[in-house]
Amino acid sequence: MVEWIEDALSSQSFAVLPQDQGVLTWAEAAAAAGKRVLADPEQRAKWLRHGETWFVGVDALPNAADGSIDGVPLKGPWEGQISTLPLHPAQLSVVYPGYPKQDPDESDAAHRFRRERCAAHLDGLLRVGPENRRYLKEPHAWVLGLPLTDVPNAPLVVWEGSHEIIREAFMVAFAGMPPAMWGDIDVTEIYQEARREVFDLCEPREVRMVPGQSVILHRLSIHGVAPWGAGGGKTPRMVAYFRPLIPETRDWLRAP
Repeated sequence: MVEWIEDALSSQSFAVLPQDQGVLTWAEAAAAAGKRVLADPEQRAKWLRHGETWFVGVDALPNAADGSIDGVPLKGPWEGQISTLPLHPAQLSVVYPGYPKQDPDESDAAHRFRRERCAAHLDGLLRVGPENRRYLKEPHAWVLGLPLTDVPNAPLVVWEGSHEIIREAFMVAFAGMPPAMWGDIDVTEIYQEARREVFDLCEPREVRMVPGQSVILHRLSIHGVAPWGAGGGKTPRMVAYFRPLIPETRDWLRAP
């Protein structure tokens, strides 16, 4: 059992767990299922972005509610250390060589942010309406990432300690408001200001993993994906992400 997870989440905003045979077996089954998804023309048309260098793949992995896939159970060293919750179909995030290319409808500023700031973001804040205002529509309990291919390029990037800056900002944003109303509050400006503070004060950490390892992200962490570097080969980087909703919305801010 990995008993230092809580300390790592509290100080670093993430915890990388050691390679585990059960996780490796699951990753192999998930990779095979993921390749079937990627071969589906409808899925490719729906999820390919940035010049076909990123397959977004939200809820694209066909796993069961316990995380198992094709009969292979999802078990790992995080058990007993994070809350056990029903799992949605995992995101199948696939990055291809050359990421990120610029889509025709993407502004230069947005593309530059993706390239220079790794498209840093906070999960659960969704863009709403024609002006893309940000609202807390998906308060997650935690994020679990499981690499499915052994590709060191385009790694996950986490801003160390960013969760505490985000927590402080949203405590102000939601002060005096019942949790049931948090999802109705426009947090665009306070989120952007907090993210700028994260860039000023927090160190970005590249997280490179191989199948059998796993990473837990604090639900309030700022994170993104680094651009594909030179000499990275042709095999795409494939990662499955679980991010179940937290049972009590108030705990999105108040839990450790």
